[in-house]
Amino acid sequence: MIGAERPKPDRKALAIAVLIGLIVLNGVATQYVASRFAHHPALGAPLIGPLYPPWEWLIWQQKFGGQTHSVFRTVSAGMALALSCGLFGLLAASGRNAERHEGIHGTAHWASQAEIEATGLLPKKGRRGEGVYVGGWRDERKRLRYLRHNGPEHVAAIAPTRSGKGVGLVVPTLLSWPHSVVVNDQKAELWNLTAAWRKKEAGNAVMKFDPGASSGSVSFNPLEEIRLGSLHEVGDVQNLVTILVDPEGKGLVDHWAKTSHAFLTGAVLHVLYKKRAEGKVGSLPDVAGALSDPDQRIESLYFEMIANSWGEGEKTHSTIASAARDMLNRPDDERGSVLSTAMSFLSLYRDPLVARNVARSDFKVGDLMNHDRPVTLYLVVRAEDKDRMRPLMRLIINQLVRVLLRPEITFVDGRPQAPHKHRLLLMLDEFPSYGKLEVFQEALAYIAGYGIKAYLIMQDMSQLWGAYGKDESITSNCHVRIAYAPNRVETAEWLSRMVGTATIVKEDITTSGRRFGAVLTQVSKTYHQVSRPLLTADEIMRLKSPLKDSGDLIIEPGDMLIFVAGHAPIFGTQSLYFRDPVFSERAKLPVPATDSLHRSQILAFQWDPKTGE
Repeated sequence: MIGAERPKPDRKALAIAVLIGLIVLNGVATQYVASRFAHHPALGAPLIGPLYPPWEWLIWQQKFGGQTHSVFRTVSAGMALALSCGLFGLLAASGRNAERHEGIHGTAHWASQAEIEATGLLPKKGRRGEGVYVGGWRDERKRLRYLRHNGPEHVAAIAPTRSGKGVGLVVPTLLSWPHSVVVNDQKAELWNLTAAWRKKEAGNAVMKFDPGASSGSVSFNPLEEIRLGSLHEVGDVQNLVTILVDPEGKGLVDHWAKTSHAFLTGAVLHVLYKKRAEGKVGSLPDVAGALSDPDQRIESLYFEMIANSWGEGEKTHSTIASAARDMLNRPDDERGSVLSTAMSFLSLYRDPLVARNVARSDFKVGDLMNHDRPVTLYLVVRAEDKDRMRPLMRLIINQLVRVLLRPEITFVDGRPQAPHKHRLLLMLDEFPSYGKLEVFQEALAYIAGYGIKAYLIMQDMSQLWGAYGKDESITSNCHVRIAYAPNRVETAEWLSRMVGTATIVKEDITTSGRRFGAVLTQVSKTYHQVSRPLLTADEIMRLKSPLKDSGDLIIEPGDMLIFVAGHAPIFGTQSLYFRDPVFSERAKLPVPATDSLHRSQILAFQWDPKTGE
């Protein structure tokens, strides 16, 4: 850590001190002469009591100096000696303290209480904090103060595995945030700890979507978000298929993915129309079944798509027919490769558990921000299913962003109005593990205007760079950034640059003299202003980690860094929910059953052919 710098001398105060010293010195000389003359009446009347004016001895010297040489010689010698010593000391002091230029190499410093209050993370006296939890800070009395952010801006947290991000950031936020939330819950721990409070006290409808579960999960069919029968249907399907054929987030980099994209667009539309004609709603398992129907050859599907009557006025739907014709125009080998590639993207939906949980919808995406009550959706994926379920989770996040951004922002008196009823917090732990979500990266720049706040958590910067590259814009769109002690030096170096550079004074002492001499003949001191990171990468990697017991459970908080754009960095401490009696009581409430927003409460999409909306 960087210590306090030597304060800069105050020249005005120094001048006043010299003036006072001269007055005192002359006063002493005057009183000395008066005492030698036994306060003779010829000296004149004292100023106060036995005290004469400080400069009076100079007048007496002019009058009586010729008669009493010894007295005034003694005073002059004393004055000369005192002035010489004072001048020597003044020169020595000024010569060893060169004029300083504050912050010549940098002005980085840790934020004070007033500066933290200016960020909005720490409420001012008499006010209560609101918003998501971003950490804690200890004041001068060592009291823990919670740091919370309630603005529309996004938050990014860098926290390695088992570092306390759940107990310090996620759980406190879910036990206090009153608005809608979508949170990924890999082990269903968050559901067990927070769902009861959110339902009972925060008035939320709470839903657990666990696609691999045999019971206790709501269902969600991504295809129900397609505006079938409207001018938007092809674009909606293309957006969905783009995520479907890119399960790792690497983009459409090969021929087979690109060609299967075009074919799946037509196949999904065909299945949706066919199911609607039967009075049903199509789903991804239905699409997978149509492409691998054991009762008919695939060519039958192609001809069925070409001869479709799903267009306006029961005419042929050109997008569906064109997709099938493209397949028939390909050589047999290429056609088979395109089909097998398309089927590989749908293999997950052959699992009967997954198929059942995505065959219908117990809620619509719009309900998250427009239902009568706020809605909390827990996306639960078991550890053993993490890789297998990644394409479905990517698809859901993509649908959330695209659907909630469909309404246009209106303006009243020149000010934008949020198009949704409730705010929504997207709390995504292990965010880079979903792979690159290009639409999400781009949307971060403007989803705040729709009332959507993102809280993104990652292990380290290398994990984020692996998914989005070093030119990513995720962190640049996050107003608040949080960091625990990192495990990788690349992240530590990045954080060291974030905290900035400070200017410190370095003192050098040089001595010389005989080796066995009793006194050194020369001692010199020099001072230099040099630059230094407020925290080096090594110091950041050695930030205090949370203390754990023998069962690997955290019992004492560790240190953390909090950055708010445009403000000095904050050296904070973790806020552990189980050390707060209020949070502890909230987490002990009995776990509820998952809610289901019944279909009768969901308004089906209606398209007006006159307006095109």
